[in-house]
Amino acid sequence: MIQTAERVKNRNAPTTSEAVDSDVAWQAVLGRDRRFDGRVFFAVRSTGVYCRPSCPARRPRREQVLFFRVPEAAEHAGFRSCKRCRPRNTKMNDPQVEAVRRACIYIDEQQGKSPTLEELSAEVGLSPHHLQRIFKRVVGITPRQYAEARRLDHFKAEVKEGATVTGAMYEAGYGSSSRLYERAPTQLGMTPADYRRGGKGIAMNYTLVNSPLGRLLVAGTEKGICAVRLGDSDAVLEKDLFAEYPAADLTRDDKALRKWVEQIVRHLKGEQPDLDLPLDVQATAFQRLVWEKLREIPYGSTRSYSDVAKAIGRPTATRAVARACATNPVAVVIPCHRVVREDKSLSGYRWGIERKEALLAKEKANKG
Repeated sequence: MIQTAERVKNRNAPTTSEAVDSDVAWQAVLGRDRRFDGRVFFAVRSTGVYCRPSCPARRPRREQVLFFRVPEAAEHAGFRSCKRCRPRNTKMNDPQVEAVRRACIYIDEQQGKSPTLEELSAEVGLSPHHLQRIFKRVVGITPRQYAEARRLDHFKAEVKEGATVTGAMYEAGYGSSSRLYERAPTQLGMTPADYRRGGKGIAMNYTLVNSPLGRLLVAGTEKGICAVRLGDSDAVLEKDLFAEYPAADLTRDDKALRKWVEQIVRHLKGEQPDLDLPLDVQATAFQRLVWEKLREIPYGSTRSYSDVAKAIGRPTATRAVARACATNPVAVVIPCHRVVREDKSLSGYRWGIERKEALLAKEKANKG
């Protein structure tokens, strides 16, 4: 994802003061345009690799691509540097972006410690306020949030190398197990012990029931719900679930998830306006920011994509917000259906525009 969506005034002559729009960035990738090296990096979901726009590797499909402003942001999202074009060695064209990158590198070098904003500003030669502002604009999160995320990444690396959970916890700088485990459901997507096994063999139950909007599939672990899907065919819903979680130990159990499912069905009927269910989903830092704001939208109300972008402090990131809505794995529980176009018209919905319309109509009718 591009961390801002400001348009370049001259598409063929990128400046250093503006971010690159995703459409412009994609054309640069297709054309292997070296002028965009150092201004944008593209990552490919299917390979887990990020590159410079000029990389000679085969071009991926557009739907597989995410854009980042700095290599560290791509790595924070779980992508690794391309061995062919070596994007980590790219010189940044924008001095402010380069300062943000130096701040990221400084945080990474602290090995679990969280430097203060004052320490970072002294390191890169910018005022704390200015650094905070451009860091969030470029990376999408604050320096403190980035430091916390890198601490968790450090923990993950330790357990993957075979360290015990306790040893990795203290090595990563967590003072107590409670600080680690309270972050696990939202940032790790599973418990630390489960993560050590690479996610393989995680017990996940799912069930399929009738709902006012067709067939409803709900899947979850002992920690919370990880998938909510709507459709017409059980076979299609199950196939989609198994494709997304191929390594999990998936079992259909209509009783295990009954309490959660009953609440979701009542919500769809308009009988339970508020849903406060535990979630066990994986997300990038940007997706978490968006999804948290979606859960704050009141029942029976809507917000535009630009409203959400402004609410997370990213007023130009409307397209990135739209992508975060489109990748929401738990329909209804995270109410992405409450996000509409600026003119209040309905945009696309993963589970069908008719379902989105029905959801909003039911909420409006039962509001208050």
